[in-house]
Amino acid sequence: MLRRRVLRLAVPFIVVVAGLGIFAACATSADWTSAFQVEPNELASTGRNPYFILEPGYTLVLEGEGARLTITVLNETKKVDGIETRVVEERETKDGKLIEVARNYFAISKRTNDVFYFGEDVDMYKDGKVVNHDGSWLSGVNGSKFGLMMPGRVLMHSRYYQEVAPKIAMDRATIVSVTETVKTPAGEFKNCVKVKETSPLTRFTTEYKYYAPGIGMVSDGSMNLVKIVKGPQR
Repeated sequence: MLRRRVLRLAVPFIVVVAGLGIFAACATSADWTSAFQVEPNELASTGRNPYFILEPGYTLVLEGEGARLTITVLNETKKVDGIETRVVEERETKDGKLIEVARNYFAISKRTNDVFYFGEDVDMYKDGKVVNHDGSWLSGVNGSKFGLMMPGRVLMHSRYYQEVAPKIAMDRATIVSVTETVKTPAGEFKNCVKVKETSPLTRFTTEYKYYAPGIGMVSDGSMNLVKIVKGPQR
């Protein structure tokens, strides 16, 4: 997700997934994979891959330039497009004032460890009040479909859509490095994955995020990891 905030793999094959209410395929769109193979019973709401953790209570806190981003895996699920997804809350403040709360919906493949992104409900704040819900979308609604947030097997130069919500959210990712060292207030992390994020809806916006093995996101633009919380459950 491009930080509003504005804001695998490319091998063609097709499969219709019965019982999910989803037409799932692996196909390319201008060299970015835009749809993905899943089986009817392979998706779970809890689990982890090397760079993305979906375990209730797991929390990452990033800070930078007066902003604070708290990412919490909630002890809560939501059915989206026929799939039970895990709710991950992103709470962002700027100079101590709340500016956004997003409830993101993820599921992980028990077969491949790919983490798929099924949408988000967004509350944008001003002066302590919700002013809009810009960026909200759900897979299966108004032509939107799930994207890939983090592959279970990270390959250099992979290009894939994280969100496929026409005219709302079309964030896409490119793996540009798998050997980065990132220094943060929470520690130094080696062999990090560097992800370049762009969107055809915001052609002049490019962002970089870094994911550490066994941890998750440790850097997002100007924000860096300051704290890791591994429980209790919420």
